[in-house]
Amino acid sequence: MSQLPFDDEPETPPDTRRPKLPTAPARGSQPPLAVTAREHSAARAPLAPSVADRRRVLSVSELSARLRGVVESAFAEVWVEGEISNGRAWNSGHFYFTLKDAGAQIKGVVFRSTLRHLKFKPDDGLQVVARGRLSVYEPKGEYQLVCEHLEPKGLGALQLAFEQLKRQLAAEGLFDEARKRALPALPRRIGVVTSIDGAALRDIVRILRRRYPNAHVVIAPTRVQGEGAAADIARALRHVARSDDVDVVIVGRGGGSLEDLRAFNEEEVARAIAACPIPVISAVGHETDFTIADFVADLRAPTPSAAAELVVRKKDEFIAHIDRLAHRVTSAVHGRVRRLEARVHALAGRPALAGFTGRVAWRARHVSELGAALAAAARLGQARRTRQFETLRQAVTRFDPRYRLGAMRAALVTLAGRLDGATARRLHAAQSRFRGAAARLDGLSPLAVLGRGYAVCWNDERTRILTDAGALAPGDGIRVTLERGELHARVIEP
Repeated sequence: MSQLPFDDEPETPPDTRRPKLPTAPARGSQPPLAVTAREHSAARAPLAPSVADRRRVLSVSELSARLRGVVESAFAEVWVEGEISNGRAWNSGHFYFTLKDAGAQIKGVVFRSTLRHLKFKPDDGLQVVARGRLSVYEPKGEYQLVCEHLEPKGLGALQLAFEQLKRQLAAEGLFDEARKRALPALPRRIGVVTSIDGAALRDIVRILRRRYPNAHVVIAPTRVQGEGAAADIARALRHVARSDDVDVVIVGRGGGSLEDLRAFNEEEVARAIAACPIPVISAVGHETDFTIADFVADLRAPTPSAAAELVVRKKDEFIAHIDRLAHRVTSAVHGRVRRLEARVHALAGRPALAGFTGRVAWRARHVSELGAALAAAARLGQARRTRQFETLRQAVTRFDPRYRLGAMRAALVTLAGRLDGATARRLHAAQSRFRGAAARLDGLSPLAVLGRGYAVCWNDERTRILTDAGALAPGDGIRVTLERGELHARVIEP
């Protein structure tokens, strides 16, 4: 462990030197005395009553609190070098460890708020330099180093983080060549994930326009450096992956320092590239720059311009292959024709084939005549077959259910019209007869008579109509029916 600055302070003079603190008392013994210089001197002399009265006993908590105040004020900021061991990240997000060298060790802690800003992952065996303050953990009576900054000794933090993430992803198989996909031969839509203001985008678009003008470029603008750039790059990759018909994606930026390229060394970007369902070309920095994105991507391009060249090269190779095949086919056909012509000339020069040209011409004429006769016979046969087909078609049409159903439907419509007409006429005649009968019935109805002022007289039980006044006696009840309503009366005098 490196020597601390406070070790160089001059030694305290003997007459003012603070006495050593007493060791912790055994279980059940009295708490230690307060360690002031006056009380220490008084402890050596016989205790006078007045001194005993002034003596104050400290509790363990009070002593720990005093020690904590002394330690934190004296060691508010220290730099310590050592090796990390027994490191452990708790569920709270804090990282607890032991910092040691060949002769001593001290407990340390990196709180969650500090840990998330570290550029590397602290692990056992790392030689680090820590800046922090000393504090006392009172429940256990231990002192510990509360780290506010941690950096690796020798190797830079970014380089160490790069190596750690590289080993982790390689162990997970994200760098395996077996999972790398080939680029499409003729990509129609090319996705580009980069800064919209950078030179990388201009180089890519310039090369694609010059060598592949019919390609459609889908640009997903994103930040490529600074805080939060990794999340933006991963988000842009996922957005491009959801676009329709994108065949290949170029992700990258121009050159820069290791700090500038940090976003492409983040785990979030690496996993977004690995999860992308379409082939990804990594084009980050210059040819000598390597990032985690280069190892995870399906293909690494030395520069963004080279990435555009790789996309176009597939098209050029495809077209060149077609041209080579076309040239081979043309050459083969021409060679075949030349060999056949030479063979024909050789055969024509033989004595046995004298007059061969004339015989071929006669056979050609005969073939033409046979061809004309065959064509005429074919036309006559086709005409005959056409007439037969038309006759059969007409015969079948007469028995076609569709036509028969149409005729039956027309007949039904006609009959339905006739039925509706007859029904209407019968109904009109019946209505006329009904109205005449109703008129005659109304003329004979007694109610019509009542309407002219007449009345019907009934007996009290309303069982018969009274026509003779002599059939009634004084006191008999009668009922008189009028046009509207009925009267109940009693006979006074017949």
